[in-house]
Order: sequence, then C-alpha cells, then structure tokens
Amino acid sequence: MCESFRPVIVRSARPVFRSSRAAAKCVFALVGSFCLALIYGASPVLAQSSGFEKPPIDYLNTVVHDPVANLAEKLASGTAELAFDQQHGYLPAVLEALKVPTSSQVLVFSKTSLQLNRISPRRPRSLFFNDDVYVGYCQQGDVLEFAATDAKQGAIFYTLGNSEEQPEPKFVRDRGGCLSCHASSRTQNVPGYLVRSVFADAAGRPKFGSGTYTTDHTSDFKERWGGWYVTGSHGDMRHMGNVICKGDEGEIDRESGANRTDLGDSIRLESFLTPHSDIVALMVLEHQTQMHNAIAAANYETRQALHQSYQMNELLERPAGHISDSANRRIDSSVDQVLEYLLFCDEFALTSPVSGSSNFEKEFQERGLRDSQGRSLRDFDLQTRMFRYPCSYLIYNDSFEALPDEVRSRIVTKLTAILEGDDTSPEYAHLTPMMRAEILGILQETHPLFQAQGHTASLQKEVSEGGKEGHRLDATSPGIRVVR
Repeated sequence: MCESFRPVIVRSARPVFRSSRAAAKCVFALVGSFCLALIYGASPVLAQSSGFEKPPIDYLNTVVHDPVANLAEKLASGTAELAFDQQHGYLPAVLEALKVPTSSQVLVFSKTSLQLNRISPRRPRSLFFNDDVYVGYCQQGDVLEFAATDAKQGAIFYTLGNSEEQPEPKFVRDRGGCLSCHASSRTQNVPGYLVRSVFADAAGRPKFGSGTYTTDHTSDFKERWGGWYVTGSHGDMRHMGNVICKGDEGEIDRESGANRTDLGDSIRLESFLTPHSDIVALMVLEHQTQMHNAIAAANYETRQALHQSYQMNELLERPAGHISDSANRRIDSSVDQVLEYLLFCDEFALTSPVSGSSNFEKEFQERGLRDSQGRSLRDFDLQTRMFRYPCSYLIYNDSFEALPDEVRSRIVTKLTAILEGDDTSPEYAHLTPMMRAEILGILQETHPLFQAQGHTASLQKEVSEGGKEGHRLDATSPGIRVVR
C-alpha cells in the first residue's frame, strides 16, 4: 500500500570543525552529505579560503531554486505529493517528480558515502541522475541523498527521510558539512561533484594506501570505476570495476571484471529498480560532474573578481563599471577552463567500441535538441570517443545561461572563433575542420546564444561578398538587421 505525504524543506545546523581530525571523523556522520566518494582524512572545509561563504556568493544563505528546492516548495504548498513504496520508500516517486530516468542507475559498492554501513559488494548503493539532479539510495537506508544544481549557486546538497513512520518527511538542506568532501581541488575548488575510483576490499572498504583516482572523460580507462559495478561491453579495454582488491598492494584482476552484462552472481537483482550499472551512464556521469564544476567555478570566479574590482573602484574613485586588469585576467582564465572541458580537450581515446546494457544510451539521445539535419550534441560515438560531436550538451544547461554576462559572452565569442577556425590554439587541435563546422552548425540552429551570431555572420558575409546590391548593415538597433 502506498501513502502520500507533504514534505517541507528545513535546514540542518552546520557542524563546527575545531581540527582537521575532527573534520575527518565528522565525515562519517554528516547529515545531508551526498558524497559520490568519501575522502577519508579530509582536510578542513575550503569555504574560508575560497570565500564562497561570503558575499557575493554567500553559499549557505542565498535562496536557491534548484529542482529539489522547487519540488520541496510544491510539496509544502500541496501542489505535489510523494507516494511511499513499500520496497524502495520515496525513491520511485522522487525520481518521477524530478524527471530522473531509472535507466541512469549506476551501482557503487565501496563504503564511500554517508550511509557507509548500508553499503557492501552484496548490497551496493544506487545512484540516479539527469542533467541537474543526482539521487543516492541505499537499501534499508535512513535517508535518500540528493545533490542538485542551482543555476547560480552550483551544487546544493539535501537528504529526505525514507521511512513511512515519519508523518511529514522533510527535505534537509546541508549547511556546510558536505563541503568537507565536496569543495576541494577534486571539485575545482567550488561546492561540486566528483566520481572516485578506489581499491575496495571484500567488505567494500577502500584501501587508500593503494591510491585513488578522481575520474572524468580524460581518465585512462584502466583507472576507472574501482568500487563500482559496470555492465556493458568495452572490447579489449580494461577497468577497475566489478572486482575486489586482494592483498595490501592494490592487487585487482581487471580481466575478471571486464565485459560483464549481468550482475546476478554478485547482487540480488530484484532488490534494485533495474539490473544495470550501465557503462555509458558511468561515462556520462564522469563528464557531467566535472563539467558542472567548471561552469560553477567560472560563475564564482567571475562574480568574486567583479565584486573586488567594483570595491576598488569606490576606493580609487574610478567609474563604477570599470573592470580591472586583474579581474579581466581572472575571467579570461575561467573562459579557458570552461572551453577546454566543454570541448573535451585531452579526452581519453577509446581503443575499442563501448556499448551499454540498458536503455540509457537511447533515452539520453532522445532528449537532445536537433538541427535540421537531425544532429544533436547528445549523439554518442562510443567508437573512438564518447560523443560524435565533442561539445558538451551542458552548454544548454540553465547553469550556463546563468553565467555572468562578462564571462558567458567571452565563452561564446571564443568558442565561435574556435569553431569557425579563426582560433587555432594547439589545445583544440583534436577538433578537425569537419567537427568544428558540425558543432557550429548544430549550435547556430539550436542554441539562442549562437542563433543570433549565426544570423549576423551570414548577413556580414552577404554584404562583404556583394551578394545583394543595395543592402547595408544597420548597427543602430539592438540586433543587427538588413535594411534597404
């Protein structure tokens, strides 16, 4: 029998760490942490050094409008409800409400998150995600774990009690505890996301003495997914998934974990929403987490640089809108970091075709915006690289749109120059002329920020070539137009 409740959002108290040792111990008991991987012995929260607890970011106090916060408001107002499922609690209802596909399920069996006592190779933790939301579920767990992307503030962390006994389940926003893991160099020094690969023993405990990896689309295949289950085929490439570390020297048998399409001999499949931990979903998860971090880092850095520049304007009696040279350098550096990640610079080259085991690949591609030739940035390649057109689909994300104008306009301008072939910087040498033309064509038909540029470029070309006598460009209006 299912019942519906109306959760409301509350905020948990922020823990105070008096030493790095205390911070490390507290990691095991953090309420609201959505650790994709737990960093044992984590250093103190970086918020003080990076300044994102202070204006202009004010991470802990600024009102957010991420998908979880929006759902919480609907639940509190009675315009939405969550049904309780006897086997999985609120998980199915939450996934439906947040539009998170079950095909995105990936399974992690290392004890590397909040509810580590609920996790083992026989009972892995499930992660589900869409472009903006990550949901963690442990069998018989006390809470569901959430991380959601606010367009302006980046990663925001929550929990939701997953027990039918609670008359009013509450979304709890983390007040800084998660940042012990989720605000470090591994997340590009902003509150963000990470995927970790560890050497896990038979109980799921990471052997940190053997080393760990923070993985993304640049990672060598052989370093990925330690402590995770992986279903699908990948030819002669080998990864760390599906296997247990034996001994103290990081000894794993990568061969035995390769090309698995069925996990029935490792877990009780009926206990999960799907029987998959799809390799393609894992690859997308790795890229997406760090792409989100790069966008958030550019957002934070630009806002902080402008804030400091405008403060100096008052002290030095400069014009209010003046941007200092140092601020411009900081913004330009952020532009380069976003573009290098957006365009898959240094992407690991696949040496064998990759194929998933679920419907994830099909469903992911179906969500793509397509141009008149049927092309989308969500189209996979999976033969020699991840995507057919190597430009991240997160360029359509609200977080990209919400970037301050000072950095977003520079990204668009430089990206256009790269795709048009005017910028031949060596870091973008992996993009062939054909790739650049295809990506630019897709963006000019499907992305508002590039549609205007594409129209302007075509008009400028028309006039420069004298294609239509008597036309001229009128630059007096907000958008350039052809007049007679």
